[in-house]
Amino acid sequence: MRTILVVDNDKHILTFMTEFLQKQGHEVLTAEDGLSALDLLREQSPDIIFTDLVMPNISGETLCRIIRGMPHLENAYLVVLSDVAAEQRDHPLQLDIDAQIAKTPLDELARSLSSVLDAALSEPRRSCPERVLGIDGIYSRGVTRELLAFKEHFEQILANMSEAVFEVTTDRRIVYVNPAALSISGNAEDRLLGGRMEDLFVQRERGAIRKLLDSALASRIPIQRAGPYSINRHKTLLSFSPLPRSAKKWVAILNDVTDEVELQAQLLSAQRMEAVGTLAAGIAHDFNNLLMNIQGNVSLMLWALSEDHPHYERLRKIEKQVRNGSRLTSQLLGYARKGRYDVRPTDLNPLIRESADTLVKTRKQLTFRGEFAADLLQVEADQSQMQQLFLNLFVNAADAMPQGGELLVQTRNTMRAEVMSPTFDAPEERYVTVSVRDTGCGMAPETIERVFEPFFTTKEAGKGTGLGLTSVYGIVKGHAGHIEVQSELGRGSVFTIHLPAGKPRNEVLEEAEEEASHIAQAGDFSGREGILLIDDEKRIRDVGRELLEALGYRVLTAGSGDEALELFAERRAEIDLVLLDMIMPGMSGGEIFDQLKERYPDVRVLLSSGYSLDGEAGRIMERGCNGFIQKPFRMRELSSKIREVLN
Repeated sequence: MRTILVVDNDKHILTFMTEFLQKQGHEVLTAEDGLSALDLLREQSPDIIFTDLVMPNISGETLCRIIRGMPHLENAYLVVLSDVAAEQRDHPLQLDIDAQIAKTPLDELARSLSSVLDAALSEPRRSCPERVLGIDGIYSRGVTRELLAFKEHFEQILANMSEAVFEVTTDRRIVYVNPAALSISGNAEDRLLGGRMEDLFVQRERGAIRKLLDSALASRIPIQRAGPYSINRHKTLLSFSPLPRSAKKWVAILNDVTDEVELQAQLLSAQRMEAVGTLAAGIAHDFNNLLMNIQGNVSLMLWALSEDHPHYERLRKIEKQVRNGSRLTSQLLGYARKGRYDVRPTDLNPLIRESADTLVKTRKQLTFRGEFAADLLQVEADQSQMQQLFLNLFVNAADAMPQGGELLVQTRNTMRAEVMSPTFDAPEERYVTVSVRDTGCGMAPETIERVFEPFFTTKEAGKGTGLGLTSVYGIVKGHAGHIEVQSELGRGSVFTIHLPAGKPRNEVLEEAEEEASHIAQAGDFSGREGILLIDDEKRIRDVGRELLEALGYRVLTAGSGDEALELFAERRAEIDLVLLDMIMPGMSGGEIFDQLKERYPDVRVLLSSGYSLDGEAGRIMERGCNGFIQKPFRMRELSSKIREVLN
């Protein structure tokens, strides 16, 4: 006696087969569709399996493929019992089966069954038959052939769709998948079929998706592009609709939008960074004004005291802390691309080596390895900013490797096409690329998203300001470059920087020499000229007046643009220089400068700001402003800059 499974959605065939096989002394199992058969076969191991081809809920062809992939059914005798077999004489089934039987009148079908059973019992081996038993005397049916042609046509369409297509029952079980569905899920067909639709997705989303599907099934209202939901590292939009004229079948379509979601996230991150940068720059500017007030008063006290005064050293310590505060704000301004820059042609290779040597001397557990391009192009950069950039990157890498590891730095020349990204247009043709790789703990995706934000840090309180990578980002952007980060928990991180390659060395040197020849060499830093100080903050005007008067200058002050223009018109003969704040309410420093320059072309203006020379200050300088000084400045810096402009 053998155990035999019969799979057919025709109840008359099931009844006939059951009675016939039981009379032969066999145990008979039945299933009305492919899904029911698959559920049964996961628990049972029949010796012989008869299956129809055209069935709901997993076709016979799919069922045959799955059976041959199930180890416990490796030796099962597999027989196709179908009318379709008679219409496929020119294209026999490409299935690993043992026999084919055409559905014929019952007496003829019984003879075919007996023949197959005799073969299965005497020689239970697959022979991949080409002949269909019972086919003699059956007339070919043109309608059936035409339907089969349509079936093959639409199967080809489904097979070549980029969208993942699933046929789903009303209890959310999958009964059909196209190749794209297999690809996006990363699972084989036999693992998907019979499973629940919501189980495709990550664990945290399954409950919400189950409720969404149940709601659609209950109301019969389709779902259009819901999500995105995560499946096997893909971001997908889910559509779910009932099949026409079917109360029990739905089709689910998943559109892979991973690239679009990542691009949108990058753009949102860039916009957020810009917004945070604007906020950081405003904070730094205001903080520099506070430091200017402190520095001004300290400078005045130091000016009046001798070095042996008991308070002299205390004031010098305060002045040192002001400079430390100024360095902090310079990091914020660097992030906002408003920092100080002294740009000159720079070879990054020795600069990187120097920064790495500095780090390795203090972090003995690290191994440094450099792979430097011998023909590396120069970049136009502020060397001190570049040193700060690489040192910050190296310290960040070292902190990720507290137990030791390797720091690998690579430099190379790259072309525009290699640098292009969704968030960087790469306007230049040639770039210098620097990669900094560590073997540390790596970062989670949510950390990567925020890694350049000011004051964001994963370190313990007191062990980091959260401004190291912030300043890296700002310095790179301030040099018209681009920075990327790749990381995975437990597998380290890679920071990749692209900087525009600079002009040839001889051109830059000629420009630098020409510029240097125009710089005035001032000896005496005091003076008796008249200066108009324009600043909207009273405390800055007060301390500025005292500083200038201590240097011997005659000082007039104005707190707004209108007041300044009126005062200049009235007392023009007394004013040799205008010391102009850039950021003011109402009429800005740029507008005041333009009006002064239009009315009095020979006016001399020294621009002052808590921001740097980049941005608006740089544009004012291009329009003919005579000089720039960044707050907070010391008394000697101010006097030197004034003499430079006046002389």
